[in-house]
Amino acid sequence: MEPSALLLAYRDHLRAERGASQHTERAYLHTLRRLQAWLMDRELSVVHATPVHLRSFLLSVSEGNQSATLARHISALRTFYLWLVREGVIASSPAEGLRTPRIGRHLPHVPSTSACDTLFEQPASARDRALVELLYGAGLRVSEAAALSWEDLDLKRGLVHVREGKGGKPRQVPLTPPAVQALRALSEGRATGAVFRNRRGGRLTDRSMRRIVRKLGLKAGVGGLHPHAFRHAFATHLLDGGADLRAVQEMLGHRSLSTTQRYTHVSVRSLRATHRKAHPHGRARDED
Repeated sequence: MEPSALLLAYRDHLRAERGASQHTERAYLHTLRRLQAWLMDRELSVVHATPVHLRSFLLSVSEGNQSATLARHISALRTFYLWLVREGVIASSPAEGLRTPRIGRHLPHVPSTSACDTLFEQPASARDRALVELLYGAGLRVSEAAALSWEDLDLKRGLVHVREGKGGKPRQVPLTPPAVQALRALSEGRATGAVFRNRRGGRLTDRSMRRIVRKLGLKAGVGGLHPHAFRHAFATHLLDGGADLRAVQEMLGHRSLSTTQRYTHVSVRSLRATHRKAHPHGRARDED
């Protein structure tokens, strides 16, 4: 099979069998196309790559990149070559011995409740208003919001059915009253098709949603705002309000509780700051 045909078949595998998100699919295929071009310059193909070739390739693409980017490249190679082994294209994976770099655990940036309130006070179209209310009110990933259809919404009961969650895991998430109100204003009686559409009537893309959120953030004085920040805020503000950790895990669609637990660190940090500011003994006494 030609290398290009292999990548197309692998793309279908990511979509149909692994349930990969659009972001993961793009990232993995980008890595593999770079590998294919790197090997072609050396008159090699992806099926003839050795561990030495892969390490040399990673060295060539890792200059100036962070550990997370290198880890993504390695993950793409491991997954691809494991698939080639399972398909019987190659006997063993040359990526098996690649070591993933240790990634520092960074706490997510979370917009404050006041920043969110300021943003929602900004004038916006019905579509853009519904988008940000949904991202913040239900904690959806941007890819999940982009894939949403009116059939997935139960506005009467205040629920959204996420059918294309990460890893192919569906879930139901409650909607906040402002999100329900904004979605009703957007619906105009529609019951089918994409919820968020562009000017041509097509489904709004992840990239367009990021641009919309960034633009609204700038209007509210919140620079660098992105859709995932609303997901961070959704989780952290729920935990600050006393929500059960496992309930938040279910609403976020996390497979592992440890993934959700990182938001408890943000929440505890916020509680500690509030405690020190409000408690009479929270601050050191001034020296006499």
